[in-house]
Amino acid sequence: MLIGKVVGSVVATRKDEKIEGRKLLVVQVHNHRNQPVDQYIVAVDSVQAGSGDMVLFATGSSARQTETTEGRPVDAVIMAIVDSWDLGGANVYEKWQRA
Repeated sequence: MLIGKVVGSVVATRKDEKIEGRKLLVVQVHNHRNQPVDQYIVAVDSVQAGSGDMVLFATGSSARQTETTEGRPVDAVIMAIVDSWDLGGANVYEKWQRA
């Protein structure tokens, strides 16, 4: 699993029928200290994430293990909205303290 921030969405009116009705979100990858890196992915949303949410996502074959993505041609899925995380006892991110 990786962590990132939802920074946008993708609208595709013509797509494979296996991903019709699935919300596609742009996620900027963050490192373990919550610093953004210069890497973005497009992921199928399985948890109703929204812009600005910090999320956990999986890529590769693991991305096809959720109910939303099973048997579908996807390479990334958002599977959790992060409430908080700490590193070595220090709070790195707290959803309720967003600026």
